[in-house]
Parts: sequence; structure tokens; C-alpha cells
Amino acid sequence: MKRIVIVGATSGLGLATARLCIREGWRVGAAGRRIEALEALRAEAPGQVEIEPLDVTGDDAPECLARLIRRLGGMDIYLHTAGIGSRNTELRPSVEIDTLRTNGEGFVRMMTAAFAYFRDNGGGQLAVISSIAGTKGLGSAPAYSATKRMQNTYIDALEQLARMEGYPIRFTDIRPGFVATPLLAQEPRYPMLMKTETVARRILQILKKPRRRVVIDRRYALLVFFWRLIPQGIWARLKIRIRK
Repeated sequence: MKRIVIVGATSGLGLATARLCIREGWRVGAAGRRIEALEALRAEAPGQVEIEPLDVTGDDAPECLARLIRRLGGMDIYLHTAGIGSRNTELRPSVEIDTLRTNGEGFVRMMTAAFAYFRDNGGGQLAVISSIAGTKGLGSAPAYSATKRMQNTYIDALEQLARMEGYPIRFTDIRPGFVATPLLAQEPRYPMLMKTETVARRILQILKKPRRRVVIDRRYALLVFFWRLIPQGIWARLKIRIRK
């Protein structure tokens, strides 16, 4: 029976993936900011689910994670799904800074805590849900795309560190395209929007048979391939807009 901790399990991909893990018979440690959502999830499978209120921007988040792991009886997989992002062509500073705090500072806080646990407890799998938005800087969401690029690079660096020091930690960077989650609920219409349940099923497959880096799905994998080929001078002149 696998033991997975999911940070960001109160909605969207985190919640959908948690439910699939429960169906697989795994023990699930669910963490997030909304205690009501966590309690509702635990009520679905009281014998399999442990919960812990946790805000990744709080200094006490690593302590909360440690408590959850103890109640779960250990951790084999850490899955980070917590994150925020929004369209911000007006460059409202509060939006950019909040995004940086959650997707940057909060991400690093949880990665270092999960890495330390696996380092000290014989290894495990550290998986993150980043985004294809990290491929290039998107003018419609500057802080979001920048923090997702940072997440990609940070995982690369942690993998190298683990190999340098001989820690048996596996890393998985899962990069979905646009998903119909609450994160996009108030945003304009996005192209090629994927269903949350469909993406969650793919995430579970990846967790069961780990790969280092995965773009979901094939359409987005093709899109990302061509994005990377575009020279920066040309990219800067492209009018990539999300229409209402």
C-alpha cells in the first residue's frame, strides 16, 4: 500500500488525484488551506485518509507536513499541486507578488521539506505539477509563467543534488496544459481546455510508472515542441492573447 502526501488537495487536480489514489487503495495524506474541504475528503474514506491544514506561504508549513507524515505512518510519494495564477496584463503588483510567494517561496519551502524527509528516510518519489507555461514567458501571465519556469529548473537542480550526494530520490515534473480547474474558473476562455478528471487519471498513471518529465497531453506536447523552436526575438513580437 503506497503512502502519498498531496499538498493542494482541497480542489482541482490535487483533490481529483487524491480521490483516484483512494480508489487504488493507497493511504493518502491530504493537505491544503481549507479545512472543510479536507474534512469532506476524509469522510469519503476515513480509514485511508489523514488530513492537515497547511498554507505553503506560512513558516510553519514544514512542521505541518511533518505532522501529517507521522500520522500517515511515513511517505513514499510527495505530490505538490498547490499553486495560484491568473491573467494579469495590467501588471497589478499584488497579483504578481502573491503568485511569486505561493509558486516561488511556498514551492521552495515544501520542496526542501520533502527532499529532507526522503534524504533522511531511505528515498522516495518527489513529484510536482508545474505547467507548460514555464516553456516561454507568457505576456498574459508574467509571474505565473516565470514561477513555473523556476519550478522546472529547481527540480532539475534537486535531481542533480540527489545524484551528487547519493540519495535515492526520484523526481517527476508533470506539465499539464490548460485544465478546467477552479484556478481558471474566473478567467477568459482558454483553448484546448482539458477535463480535470482526465488529467488526474494521467497523473495517477505517471505516479504508478514514474517518468522524469511529462507534458499532458499530446496536443500540448506538440505545442511545446514548436514553442521551443521560436527565437526570442520572434516570440516577443507574437500577440498571444486569451480571448474572452
